[in-house]
Amino acid sequence: MAFSIWVSPKPSFLQNPNPLFPQISRQTRHSQSSRTLSIQCGLRELRERIDSIKSTQKITEAMKLVAAARVRRVQDAVINGRPFSETLVEVLYDINEQLQGEDIDIPLTNVRAVKRVAIVVISSDRGLCGGFNNALTKKAQTRIGELKKLGLEVVLISVGKKGNSYFMRRPEIKVDRLMEGGTFPTAKEAQVIADDVFSLFVSEEVDKVELVYTKFVSLVKSEPVIQTLLPLSPRGEVVDVNGNCVDAIGDEMFRLTSKEGKLTMERGSVKKKERKEMSPLMEFEQDPVQILDAMMPLYLNSQILRALQESAASELAARMNAMSNATDNADELKKTLSRSYNRARQAKITGELLEIVAGAEALRESE
Repeated sequence: MAFSIWVSPKPSFLQNPNPLFPQISRQTRHSQSSRTLSIQCGLRELRERIDSIKSTQKITEAMKLVAAARVRRVQDAVINGRPFSETLVEVLYDINEQLQGEDIDIPLTNVRAVKRVAIVVISSDRGLCGGFNNALTKKAQTRIGELKKLGLEVVLISVGKKGNSYFMRRPEIKVDRLMEGGTFPTAKEAQVIADDVFSLFVSEEVDKVELVYTKFVSLVKSEPVIQTLLPLSPRGEVVDVNGNCVDAIGDEMFRLTSKEGKLTMERGSVKKKERKEMSPLMEFEQDPVQILDAMMPLYLNSQILRALQESAASELAARMNAMSNATDNADELKKTLSRSYNRARQAKITGELLEIVAGAEALRESE
């Protein structure tokens, strides 16, 4: 016995930016309009589809829990690493500021006329994380277009399989190097990128280095940002291309807890400490140039590692939300199909009963 269910061809993406299952619309007076589609299927097909959705729901629920557990670990790395990277930038700025009156050449602090820009784009290695990679590549593509309109050459360093595949399909963008990222970023991975950036800037192949990554704000919010990596910011803070600070202020963090047998979250905020100015009477035991030469590679590594950690936390949070939405959609779709299945089964049973009664009445009349 075949019957029809009405499925909306254009599901709402407001609550679910990257659904794995279609939204099912309730049958109303307007269901017969051209905006809906009729799907013919029998009881066996419905039963198989319900079983398939149950299996998929188990997978998305497991992926959600795995992402939630991992994002907690990466979030701790982000929160704990921010004070070090921010303080390091401030110290470098203060030392560099005290050396402005002296005739000293520090390669990574030299501001020269910009003719060529290197952009480091940090994406993810895996999908199923909503619009995470799409928003990042769109931000990078927009920035590349802005630089080209200014008549500047752009060279790209892509980190992450998704970004690599995106830029490999665009031959008009010159890619210097393609690298793969990892689930939990390490200083060793950051050092590989830092060495490449260092050689490009010191050899004057590029005059400026920018970092494009996704900044982790909270579990439900992350935003792609553009950070000037080299030359060192004259303000002693991490700034974007417009000179605005992108340091974390009042960011949200969470802790996983269990309540009534279900996974829940406790939210909190992270406050940024006030910056203390370095005393002008401070004396250096070593030559300040030697201090800067030793700290600049550490600056590069710490800033790139921070960007990798921020991107990893944002990716896992996006995947957790996407899998949560997929699980909710699967549950709704399963309920809708179960109702349709029960109605069809009851209609089939009623039809068989009517046939039996009608046959019995016919035999009785023939006698």
